[in-house]
Amino acid sequence: MDFTGRVWGATAAEREAHYPCDGLLTVPYEGWTRAVEVAAPCATVFRWVRQLTIAPYSYDWIDFRGRKSPDRLTPEPAPLAVGQRFLVFDIVDFAADQHITGVLPEAPARRYGQMAVSYVVLPHGDACRLLVKVDSASRRPLIRRLQQRLLAWGDLVMMRKQLLTLKKYAERDAAAGVG
Repeated sequence: MDFTGRVWGATAAEREAHYPCDGLLTVPYEGWTRAVEVAAPCATVFRWVRQLTIAPYSYDWIDFRGRKSPDRLTPEPAPLAVGQRFLVFDIVDFAADQHITGVLPEAPARRYGQMAVSYVVLPHGDACRLLVKVDSASRRPLIRRLQQRLLAWGDLVMMRKQLLTLKKYAERDAAAGVG
């Protein structure tokens, strides 16, 4: 069991793999990896990942100011674009049905440290793996290291809920032939 808040659901190989967000930060960083297996086609799972441009799919009362994240796919989503907002990140790269990668904008990065993220969908037999890699600036002073540990745990709690929610909706849609 990992007590650092850095890992949830990811295999050793997934923790060691290279992700599109790796190398985007200009400071030393540590990686946090979260993963879940989804019994749905990658295209369906990726379509739900795209929904993160409109809602967080975590604990809505915290992340979405009490509004409810939609439980159905929005029709005709806006095309992905570099610079587009993606949760708290700005998109810097993406590949259809594969990944969305973003970086934390400058203002929040001053408060929390530089961060980059990749949401990655990988085929896995008849299912797929939904992985999220977060690279977070490593800070040396004790107070900054404590802040980073708390941030990793908070991210883990919120992202676990998010990934399980996306899994539930993608599997529901796959079973119904939607998405």
